[in-house]
Order: sequence, then C-alpha cells, then structure tokens
Amino acid sequence: MAFPKYSLIEILLFVIFVAYLIFPIKTPFFLASMVDSTFGIIGIFIVIIYLFFYANPILAILYIFVAYELVRRSSEVTGRISIIQYTPSQAKMNVEIVKMNPKPYVTLEEDVIANMAPIPHNGAPVETTFKPVAEYIHGGSPVAF
Repeated sequence: MAFPKYSLIEILLFVIFVAYLIFPIKTPFFLASMVDSTFGIIGIFIVIIYLFFYANPILAILYIFVAYELVRRSSEVTGRISIIQYTPSQAKMNVEIVKMNPKPYVTLEEDVIANMAPIPHNGAPVETTFKPVAEYIHGGSPVAF
C-alpha cells in the first residue's frame, strides 16, 4: 500500500499547524488586530474554503482548529470581547432550562378525570352503566354492539 504523495508545502503547513495548536504561542498585536476584525474573519473563511478545494482535506480540517485558536488568542491580545466569554457552561444552561420549564401542575379537569374515570386494573375490562346509543346515519357503516 503506497502512501499518498504530499507536497513539501503541505507537510510544512501540517507541522506549523500542529505546533501552533500544541504550544501556547501568543499572537503578535499587529497580526491579532488584523485577525480580530470582520475582514480578518472573512479572510480566514476564504482560506478554509481554498484548503478544502485545493489541498489535502486533513490539512483543511486541521486549519479549522487553527483558525478557531487564532481568533481566540487574537481576541485575548486585543482585549476585545469575544463570544467565548458569553458562552454559558452546561451547568448554567441547565439552571436556565429548569427555570423555563416549571414543574407541571395538575389542573382541575385532570384531577376530576383522575378521580372519577373508571380505570381497568390488571387488564380486566371495567363494567359501567353507560350504554352508547347509535342512531341511523345515512351512508354510514353499521355499528355492531
């Protein structure tokens, strides 16, 4: 089984991307200010699209993680507010969900039905005094009792 041939640039980019993800490399301010802008995000997105079409897909997927880290580290350097700061943890979201979904209460109708409805026990049919009355309906199918 032969390994696919990768260009030297792809191998070099792969090593640089892995090193950037592993080591806590601080983004320089001049680069961080460019990345932490609307045009910087658009540029990163264009590079992602380019890598998916013209490079190795593994390299493109790795670049998505690199782009996320680059934006996160750039927002730390520039001091601008990032969306990561406002993303709540799962515990906070669970508390909010419980507040939004209060414990259901039993309404008057549900309480009356629960107390008065004949419920079969052990799968046995329930004998009631109610007998339905069927009238002749033109064009309807016959009802058997």
